[in-house]
Amino acid sequence: MLKNFLKLFFLSIALNFSCGDQKHDESVEVTGELNQWHKVVLIIEGLETGENDSINPFLDYRLNVKFWKNKTEYLIPGYYAADGYAAESGADTGNKWKVNFCPDDYGVWNYRIYFSHGRNIAVNDDPEVGKKMKPDGFEGQLTINPSNKTGTDFRAKGRIIYSGSHFLRHAGTGKVFLKTGADSPENLLAYQDFDGTYYGGWNDSTRRGEAEPLRQLHRYAPHIKDWNEGDPSWRNGKGKGLIGALNYLSSAGMNSVYMLTNNVGGDGKEVFPWTTYNSDFTRYDVSKLEQWEIVFSHMDKLGLMCHFVTQEHENQLLLDSGNLGITRKLYYRELIARYGHHLGITWNLGEENGPSDWSVLGQNDQQQRNMAEYIKQHDPYKSFVVIHTHSSQTDREKITGKLLGFPYLDGISMQSMVESVHSETLRLKALSSQKGRKWVISSDEIGPADTGAKPDAADPLHNAIRHEVLWGNLMAGGGGVEWYFGYNYPNNDLNCEDWRSREILWRQSKIARDFFEQYIDMDRLVPADEFVVDGKAYCVYLPDDEYAVYIPQNASCGLKTKNPGSYLIGWYNPVSGGEVVFGDTLSTDSLGIIRIENSIQKNSSHDWTALLRILR
Repeated sequence: MLKNFLKLFFLSIALNFSCGDQKHDESVEVTGELNQWHKVVLIIEGLETGENDSINPFLDYRLNVKFWKNKTEYLIPGYYAADGYAAESGADTGNKWKVNFCPDDYGVWNYRIYFSHGRNIAVNDDPEVGKKMKPDGFEGQLTINPSNKTGTDFRAKGRIIYSGSHFLRHAGTGKVFLKTGADSPENLLAYQDFDGTYYGGWNDSTRRGEAEPLRQLHRYAPHIKDWNEGDPSWRNGKGKGLIGALNYLSSAGMNSVYMLTNNVGGDGKEVFPWTTYNSDFTRYDVSKLEQWEIVFSHMDKLGLMCHFVTQEHENQLLLDSGNLGITRKLYYRELIARYGHHLGITWNLGEENGPSDWSVLGQNDQQQRNMAEYIKQHDPYKSFVVIHTHSSQTDREKITGKLLGFPYLDGISMQSMVESVHSETLRLKALSSQKGRKWVISSDEIGPADTGAKPDAADPLHNAIRHEVLWGNLMAGGGGVEWYFGYNYPNNDLNCEDWRSREILWRQSKIARDFFEQYIDMDRLVPADEFVVDGKAYCVYLPDDEYAVYIPQNASCGLKTKNPGSYLIGWYNPVSGGEVVFGDTLSTDSLGIIRIENSIQKNSSHDWTALLRILR
């Protein structure tokens, strides 16, 4: 009682100070690189409090900062940051709050601070509720310079955005973003070097058909050698294994990583943002989350998208019984406030979300809509929002059929069997177009669950998944692929320590993406399998009579062209990559059909991609 009285007494004093002149308020500190697409941090001094204080610093305080430049305006949520340096200090008490801002333009930006106190105010959007706190009302300016980054660094290209088409693109350059990356380990953040991270599911059972939990944390020891001098770490050298692993994945040409932010009661049972595994879901572990931020900031530099999967099938009813209540709103607000500024984000509503044939438990379509709308409305940058599906078409329809056309859902994180990736990508694209909101369709998990993408040692060629999944998705005009690792193999979906276990697969993925980025105008791509008159090839058509035809196992096929004539044909190797090698000139027959046969590599047994251009 005495503690609460003193807290309220000092709070009332702070409120009285909030009415004065704040043009030079020393309680506001600006840090970071003042460049376009770079993170700028406002560190704001408030009352001394702590993670477990009787007045909840996450729920009972609300910090927002409005930034504006000309007609562009962002309202950015802030968050409690303990002493402001908790990643290094491990602090769980302090008087600092932070706001992370990522300006999308250079020049002068103005900002105004809104800081209030009140019961459950963090999840109350009414700006009039609560009592104002210093430095509420403070206004300042930031002078932002152009970005000085180049290469794969997202800060050289700008935020990845959904722009109303079937493809994501970079806001800075306008170029299409096709993803190729790692879907495993899903419990990437179950890492021994993060504060407050432990296996919490000793009494939980494992769902049939799922991998057994590790019951120990990741170390990523094989990747410590990939950490470079000057790379980030924390608390006397922690973090090198995970930072090195991300360095390796980026060096292999990948650009996306899938990770759960909450698997309480799920498969792994060791990833959670709260101070405890399974008790109070309104108390957040500040030092752990600051350490996560170090990793995510490094991912921006490496050009790796953060694919945040916010819940699992098993725990989708954990927060507010699946409803959009106080704890779920706070969960999404905290994720957005701490990480929403990053330039490459996928907000995934949940893995295998919704009921299925094998489980009646799951969020319904209204709960899914509520989540998507809340994230879109509270994420100032409107980053990409998707939902992960079950593997069967019947179960997939339980999700997609009710969400088609919904204005706050941007795409599908598709789980499917290998052989259905191409057809399902085409089908879902067509359905979403008909409903007026084009979805980006990504292949993020392939079945069966015990197989997935095998290690190179078990499948050194990867012929089937290269054909039906990788090229299957991209030739259908999909958004790209992330590779899931089946649980019957080493380095699987829960225990993967070494991404080099799939080095050949990364190489083939980069080769496929290179072809589309270098040779195909994605904004003009039209899937056109109907032009293939025999064989099992995939075809895309580009205006001006250009075709790309993916031919599995070096078979031949016929292509019905729109315009008869002579075509220059070039060949691209999906296994070894390189340049398109142009060779023969082929002419259509009387029916307008070209017979495509690989004269350059006649003895090759693997797949090839042909690029045909009409000669005028």
